[in-house]
Order: sequence, then structure tokens, then C-alpha cells
Amino acid sequence: MKKAMISLVAAGALVLSAAPLQADAVGNGPNYGGNETINTSILHTYSEMASYLQKQEAKQKDMELEVIGQSVKGRDLYLVKYMKNPENPTILFLTQQHGNEQLTTEGALEFIKHLGTGKMKGVTDNVNILIVPMLNPDGAMGDVDFSLDDYVASGDRHLTRYNALGIDLNRDHVTKIQPETQALHFNVMQKYDIDYMIDLHHQGARSERDGELVSGSILYPTTPNVDPDVLEGSKKLGAVVFDAVDSTGWGHLGKYVGGTAETISRNGIAVEYGISTLLFEMRGMSDHEYEPYVLGQKSNGYLIKQTITTLDATVRAIADGSIESKDTSFWDTLAEQSTRQSEEDE
Repeated sequence: MKKAMISLVAAGALVLSAAPLQADAVGNGPNYGGNETINTSILHTYSEMASYLQKQEAKQKDMELEVIGQSVKGRDLYLVKYMKNPENPTILFLTQQHGNEQLTTEGALEFIKHLGTGKMKGVTDNVNILIVPMLNPDGAMGDVDFSLDDYVASGDRHLTRYNALGIDLNRDHVTKIQPETQALHFNVMQKYDIDYMIDLHHQGARSERDGELVSGSILYPTTPNVDPDVLEGSKKLGAVVFDAVDSTGWGHLGKYVGGTAETISRNGIAVEYGISTLLFEMRGMSDHEYEPYVLGQKSNGYLIKQTITTLDATVRAIADGSIESKDTSFWDTLAEQSTRQSEEDE
């Protein structure tokens, strides 16, 4: 029952005739600010996610669930696969490298259910889909070897950016020391012929573009070592996402300000494997010790919907080949987001 609210909101996002979210849901979506409820008990726990995936696998003939490794604390790491033809182009969706960024996982789980319905009939005949729905389950469950006393959420647990050892997994894509990143690289990146990857994250709640708070931000690989063709594919992937989300009336995307380090998946994976990658940073986090990063849960609906929209649009564009003709010139004028000052800062 405690998942009913998220499921209903997300499911509604898949119905074209459903009433649209309020146009101001993004720009005026509530920050935490000490006045908003942040209840982690409405989010899937790791065990609930695992059970959900197992039930979907039993229902869907095209879905296969694979364990690719274990976390520091011994939790199985899952890969969801839809692979009818190895010759088809393949996209990987990666969520929750950072354990306190869970709404992308909630959207991915709803999208997995979506893939088993008639709404996606025929699409998976022409594209292979890989989904890692929670790379950092220890952080997502707050099962870590350091204190989370200063984290702001209430509910049945805290969620933290880091893995159980206090390591940021998205800074471990060169040395690959942590078991979670080893599982991703050895049993996904090196095992499958992947063409595209979207790495789904969350950022702070006060990023804006053109004076309006963003619903999220996107960025292609920015390392100088990336192959030009891989970079162009990344920009086309971004064009699909931008066109799908920014045109909704409630979505408003900025250009993320990111570095060139190849320890970050967006850069390192593009260089090492020749995969076109896109970073998508959704607005606001599920929990944090720094209050301006946390978004009130009244905004959960549009963030889940934004995730589903992103996954659906990219899968369809790759399946029908329309991604190849996407115009990437919008990147030349897309403004980098900035951080809005709070009233206390002004």
C-alpha cells in the first residue's frame, strides 16, 4: 500500500489522455526548507525492488533478470535485460550510483512494467534494453559504516550518496576498486555490446536556466579524449531527451556544468568502451545532510514522470532509427544552468 501513491502517479504518466501535471509543478515545486515532508518509507526498499523485479520477470516473456555481482554488504546487484536480437542497437539505463537519488529508480521500475504492456508492442524487436536499477543498494538503504545523523529525511531509513565504505561510485570508473563498479564494468560494460548509455542522477533543488528552476539538466562527455563519433552520438541522445522533456510544458532542462575527469561514468565509459553517454541530473534529492539539495516529495510525481518520458523516448528513437537524424544544434544555444540564490543569500 505504501507504494500506491508513487505507482498511481507514475502509471498516470503513461496514459496520453491523463490530466497533465500543473505547468508550474517544476518551477514552483517545493523545496524541503524544513516545512515539507520527506518520507523515505514511500520509496521502494532494496528488498521490495528485488521482489518487484522478480515478479515482472515472471510476467514478461521478453524480460530476463541477471545478478551481476554483490555490493559491499552482500546485496545482489541486478541487471534487467530485453535482448531479442544481439545485432540490434543497445541502450543501458543506469540509476542510483548515488543511493540518495532514488526517484530515477522509481521511474525505471515503472518503465519496466510499461515494457510488458501493449503500449510498447514491437518496440523491443528493434532495440536491446539494459537497465541497472540500483547500483548502490547499501547507500540506498543507509546500511553504511559511517554516521547519517545529520540527514534530513524521516521514514524507515536514510539514503546516502556513498556506498557502505563512504566511496562515491561515480568517481571509481578508472580504478574500479569498489565491488559495485567492478560488477558494472566486468559483467555489463565488457559483456554486452552497448551503443548508448544514460546515467540518471539527481542534483540540488535550486538550479535554474533563463530565470526558471529546471526540472533537470543534461550533458554529453566533456573529456577531450572522447571519439568525435561517440560525442556526436551522445549529443543526438541528448537531443532526443531534450525534445521529449522540454516540450511537455512542465519540463525545463538546462545544460549541466560538469568536468572532464574520466573517473566519472559519463566520461570514462565513453572513452573506454566507445559508448555514447548522456548524464541526466533530475531536480532535487531524496535525502541529504545539506537541506537545499532535498526536494519536497510533492514534486515526486513529475520527476518520476520525467524519468519515464526519458526512457520511453530514447528507446523509441533508437528502435525506429530516428535518433540518427536528430538535430544537435540546440546544444550550441542551451544555457548552462546556474544556482539560484536563496532569500537568505540575497
